[in-house]
Amino acid sequence: MPTLRTKVLVVGAGTTGAMLALELAHHGVACMVVERDRHVSASLGLDLITARSMELLRRLDLVGPIGEREVDSEMPTDLEWTRSMDEPPILTVHYPSQNAWSGCAAAHVTEPVETHHRVPGSALVEVLRAHLRDHPLVDLREGWTFTGLRLAPGPVGYLLDGTSGTRHLVEAAYVAGCDGAKSTARRCVDVSLDRMGRSARHCSVYFRSTDPRLRARERTLSTVIVGGRAVLTRGDGGTWIGHFAVNADDPMTIDPAALLGDGLGLNRDAVEVVDVKQWDSALATVSAYQRAQLFLAGEAAHPFHPLSDSADISIADAVDLGWKLAAVLNGWAGPALLASYGRERRAQALLEREALTRIVEARSRFGRLSSDGATREVLAGMLSQEPDPVLGIGTHLGRCAAPHAEPANGSHPNLDWHRASGTDRSGGPATDVRLTDGTWLFDRLGPELTLIDLTGRDEGRTLVEAAVRRGIPMVRVATTDPAVGARWRYSLVLVRPDRYIAWSANAVPGNWPEVLDRISGRDTT
Repeated sequence: MPTLRTKVLVVGAGTTGAMLALELAHHGVACMVVERDRHVSASLGLDLITARSMELLRRLDLVGPIGEREVDSEMPTDLEWTRSMDEPPILTVHYPSQNAWSGCAAAHVTEPVETHHRVPGSALVEVLRAHLRDHPLVDLREGWTFTGLRLAPGPVGYLLDGTSGTRHLVEAAYVAGCDGAKSTARRCVDVSLDRMGRSARHCSVYFRSTDPRLRARERTLSTVIVGGRAVLTRGDGGTWIGHFAVNADDPMTIDPAALLGDGLGLNRDAVEVVDVKQWDSALATVSAYQRAQLFLAGEAAHPFHPLSDSADISIADAVDLGWKLAAVLNGWAGPALLASYGRERRAQALLEREALTRIVEARSRFGRLSSDGATREVLAGMLSQEPDPVLGIGTHLGRCAAPHAEPANGSHPNLDWHRASGTDRSGGPATDVRLTDGTWLFDRLGPELTLIDLTGRDEGRTLVEAAVRRGIPMVRVATTDPAVGARWRYSLVLVRPDRYIAWSANAVPGNWPEVLDRISGRDTT
């Protein structure tokens, strides 16, 4: 059996796996990526990529190619709650288009340099894979199936070349399982899934329709909650996705046209079914993100899709794991840094799961009340009590060009229109700042660690020199720009490659070697 060798074996070339490979290559680490499917599924839904993720993609020169594949940036986003497609909505929440948000953001020095994007999931994966094929440090094997894994004494993956039928062994320093909700890599090491709530079967129907009630809603990126069911436009001028709960006892051969007719009231003659997928709705996270030299990321670690349409958590998994694996393989970080990957990312996944659970509960509650004959006033009152993550994607899009809601009873829902803003505190996401010359602070950061020195006295110089002497790649960005000083409270801020704050202070510390050991994962105490 032929043997191949690589530093990192990445299983799966979806959003997470492709992004991880590009992150590794960004830090000079070669990897092999195996992907069973030669072609990207055209039935993937519409992904939301928020400003923070776009800033991470900006580092890899991916903003332009992704922007070329996004849906119309002038299209606003609507979230509509209705009892029936034939009735006026109970509540409609309007969110700004990308351009409207961007125009507002340009006037604020603390807003991110990038804006959110809505991109078909298939287009996002196609862009990332195209860059994999062109990168000299990435060995992309499309049409290859990952069939098994042995971790001891060292990681060995078992691969099947789908073209020749030849089986291969691949020896790697590390393996990353990015192979989706039904992850083979996860099953190989018997990592369990911690589920929230009772598992239920769902069916997603991808379809086109000439129904005038849907055609009228194609002017926006619409999500319509009809009873407890959801139907979403893909923003391509005609394709919709309907999500339906199905009885676990129903046969696997479900008639999708019947689902669309019974669930949404659409005429069979007015729909063309494109694809059908069945999935498990139980929101789950893995009990452990790491097992020896195997790491899990994306849907392999937290199967939230299609309940979540955000690509953020998977992109963040890939960037976090990528720079940390590269730091260890490049010799400047210790094993404790890799151990921090699971702690950080699982905590974020649990927060995401809580938000999605509230969305599911709100839809179920709305559906039950609608079926039981609740009045429009009662339904509007129920929706007014739901927090912002349930009513829409407000936390992703920011404050500017704030949405407005149109409830049936004239009262506005309790929209807490906040966004997860940045900070300069250790452990939090850094805030980008537009400088007085029109450039952006993040564009001055180095590829690895960057010390932002706002002292005006070059106090950070000795800190960076000490880090470099210890083999830790760090650059210093000294600035006295008033825009940064007005936003950041600390004069010395150390930024990680994923734009999180590793350390911050207002004075040169007396224990800098210990700080460096902790940041680089060399601290064994």
